[in-house]
Amino acid sequence: MSRFKVFSVVIHIAGWLLFMAFPLVFLNTRGQEDTTIGSFLQKPAYWLFCITYIALFYSNAYLFIPQFFLTKKYLIYSIICIVLLGCVYMLRPFDKLLRSTEDWRMNKGMMMPGPPPFDRPRFGDHGQGGPPSDAQHRFYRPPYFHPDSMEQRDGFGHPRRRMRPLDSTSLFIFLMIMALSTAIKTVQQWQLTEQRAARAEADKTNAELSFLKAQINPHFLFNTLNNIYTLAAIKDDNAADSIMKLSNIMRYVTDDVIEDFVPLQSEIDCISDYIELQRLRIGKNTTVNFEVEGDIDNKKIAPLVMMTFIENVFKYGVSKHEPSDIDIRIHIQELKISFYCKNRIFSVQNSEYQRTGIGIKNTTQRLEHLYPGRHLLNISSLNNEYIVQLTLQA
Repeated sequence: MSRFKVFSVVIHIAGWLLFMAFPLVFLNTRGQEDTTIGSFLQKPAYWLFCITYIALFYSNAYLFIPQFFLTKKYLIYSIICIVLLGCVYMLRPFDKLLRSTEDWRMNKGMMMPGPPPFDRPRFGDHGQGGPPSDAQHRFYRPPYFHPDSMEQRDGFGHPRRRMRPLDSTSLFIFLMIMALSTAIKTVQQWQLTEQRAARAEADKTNAELSFLKAQINPHFLFNTLNNIYTLAAIKDDNAADSIMKLSNIMRYVTDDVIEDFVPLQSEIDCISDYIELQRLRIGKNTTVNFEVEGDIDNKKIAPLVMMTFIENVFKYGVSKHEPSDIDIRIHIQELKISFYCKNRIFSVQNSEYQRTGIGIKNTTQRLEHLYPGRHLLNISSLNNEYIVQLTLQA
């Protein structure tokens, strides 16, 4: 059993113990301090009082509300509430408990001292008014209701008919119990709905991230394999070393990027291997400046968020006929990781430009998911130079 369920059970038990102590506290405030807990436990009326409202609470919270109220069957639920109200009116649980206490006091001979009112027209059967005699004074009992009778009797047991009073206390407790159980169940249902919505949003986010990674990784591997194919075709001696570097990259891509965040050292190693592979391809016309500054230890980053921009640098910032410079800098601070890359813009085919736009869009979406409100991405094209500045907050 989880901690939440244990805590809920403890709260229910404590609440019902407090509720079951309510009759004793109420009657003591009415001047019946002689009423004890033991005497209450011996009264069937006391258990009728407790069981009635406990049954109302749980039947409403776990049966009527889920079956009818939450399914928008309001008419049926209203009829059920009216029927339950009628049952409580007929049972009169609090009224019976109060009268059983009065009977218990009468059986113990607890008579209230003092004479009856002087304006009463008759005393006994003599039909004469005036003050009561000493015998009448000693044996006078206040008017009371017999629990099984509709008759009112005076201090000497003479019956007097009257209307059955309304047990307003029982009805008030009924309304409070029904309102409390409805509120608790409604709040629980709202919390469950919120949890389901949050879980669905998390599942959606994970699915989107997996889709974006699936789009990036094959594209990255495809370009790298093309580079190695070029080296093998011209029988370059660096082909074997390139295959080893590609193996390291593939291991990182297939094993590590399944996580949302990876060690920064692994990401930088992947970038370094990729740049080395590209240097074998681009020749001497392009100068690559790659710098890493700061403490890398114990830092983490979302995988491949920088790789999309680095791929674009080598894909569209290199020319076979014109010299060019490529600058890639990564600066690590205590609470911030800064990435900067710059390359000269050369004309590209429309299809290649569209693929580039898709890669940047996917990376932007990943940043929104993984660094919400904690990243800054600025992409500019000025003076025939393409510049990317990305800042990630830890």
